[in-house]
Amino acid sequence: MTRNGTVFLADDDQALCAATTRLLDACGFKVRWYSSAESFLARFDKHEPGCLLLDLRMPGRSGLELQQALADQKVEIPIVFLTGHADVPTSVFAMKKGAVDFLQKPASEEELIAALERALTRDAEQRKTSAELSGLRTRYDTLTPREKEVLAEVVAGQRNKQAAFSLGIAERTVKLHRSRVLEKMGADSLADLVRMAEYLGLGPPRE
Repeated sequence: MTRNGTVFLADDDQALCAATTRLLDACGFKVRWYSSAESFLARFDKHEPGCLLLDLRMPGRSGLELQQALADQKVEIPIVFLTGHADVPTSVFAMKKGAVDFLQKPASEEELIAALERALTRDAEQRKTSAELSGLRTRYDTLTPREKEVLAEVVAGQRNKQAAFSLGIAERTVKLHRSRVLEKMGADSLADLVRMAEYLGLGPPRE
């Protein structure tokens, strides 16, 4: 079975990486190897789906430093640590920073594959969410300034009459703008429109 997404392997142990690559390739994973954090950062394309299988200690930047560098660059690639230098404080720190898993070398085939599958699933979910949000932002940008004002009133829970008073326009004008907002945003109902607006950060978070 071929998995969706690439396992980016960052580790300076060439023999281990060759063995890991053979194993993962046989299990249907696409693998790309980097011998250091610097080489990964120089060649990695954040738009390519995948996850990072990362050693803790490498020449140059450490695995934790690479994890922080990616966070600083707003790169949300899921990370699985695989290291022979694990300790509880380090593993806890890495997990708090968002790592999917923290495995000790040599990890069993079962636990390694399970961790990578979780990481690739998380990446797919993150990319789907990001695409949906990008689409919403694109549709929101098509609204006129007045339509955005009407949307803000809708999100605030204002009725047509209240929104009309607040904006200093006729109630029928509010209804017209609201109808256009629904159409442009691709919303099926006012509830759907409010959900979209909250997703865009235009209203209070839902309970």
